[in-house]
Amino acid sequence: MRFFRLAISSIMYLFWFLVLNYLVFIGVSFTFNIPMNDLYIAIVILAILNPITNILTGFYSNSIIRGIFALSASWLGISVFILILFGVYLIIGMFLPIPVEIAGKVIFVLAFIVGIYAVWNSTRMKIEELNISLNGIDNDIRAVQISDVHIGPVRNKKFVKELVDQILNLDPEIVFITGDLFDGAAKLPEDIIKDFERIKVPVLFIMGNHDFYQGIEDVQRYLETANIKIINNDLYEFKDLQVLGVPFSWKNGHLKEKLQNIELNKEKHSILLYHLPREFETTKEAGIDLQLSGHTHAGQFYPMNLFVKIMFPYLRGLYEKQGSFLYVSQGTGTLGPPMRLGSHCEITLINLKVK
Repeated sequence: MRFFRLAISSIMYLFWFLVLNYLVFIGVSFTFNIPMNDLYIAIVILAILNPITNILTGFYSNSIIRGIFALSASWLGISVFILILFGVYLIIGMFLPIPVEIAGKVIFVLAFIVGIYAVWNSTRMKIEELNISLNGIDNDIRAVQISDVHIGPVRNKKFVKELVDQILNLDPEIVFITGDLFDGAAKLPEDIIKDFERIKVPVLFIMGNHDFYQGIEDVQRYLETANIKIINNDLYEFKDLQVLGVPFSWKNGHLKEKLQNIELNKEKHSILLYHLPREFETTKEAGIDLQLSGHTHAGQFYPMNLFVKIMFPYLRGLYEKQGSFLYVSQGTGTLGPPMRLGSHCEITLINLKVK
């Protein structure tokens, strides 16, 4: 099953990488006066690196393969920046005569500078702090949310250890993982998330789409090594709160259907863990005080955020509707290109306050 999924995704990647690299190298040919016939080998090599390493990481955990995967994924992001800058040059060139070769050099230097910054920025973790007041709780509650960690080819055991260290420094009473803990693309060692065992407060988890790609049985086995509890269309009682968890689904009305089958005590406050930042109206109608979601990565890097915003109007941050709240995490890790531009990797500290 994993081989089939990896093969399909790799064929799709290969197609888009060929198209993307072809467009980039048309620009190279145009600005540096290099015949396209001399560039086809480079186009093919750069296009196949990511799909091949994507397949290999599904069966081998090797630092060399993971490194090539990360570099090829970074080239994807840099290619996008190159194409954008070429577009800017063509527009400006309609009004200002700019020598082609100089434009080409500027475009490539700028794209690589921006790309290197975006890669570096993806290694930095920012703590986002929320203060939400609730009527009816007897004591303040200090919680931490992480989301979209994407443990896999790029994020590994070292990253997990550093992540757990930062969570412990925040001293939470409970930890929420709102999906995509795993990337779903790589074969992982059995103890990959064992460091989470150091967290001695409840750690609650709901499945995201990439966790399903990893495989339910694999995910459950990994979580058992770390004492992380899966909330699957159920609720967990914690102090004055009911914590509900609904796993990922693309099905329309999925959240409404599942919430109808969960017995909710309307006299108590409730938090919903749901990977997709959708159906906020359903959450409000169900009387849930706070929905915690992720998935969007806040678009991760420009200009992807513009397209993601169209698909997910609740892109990032805190939203409020008639006393109910939705918080959308920007994600703790990255997907695909290990880049952040116009967003950052975050751990969310949520202070639930007595109102």
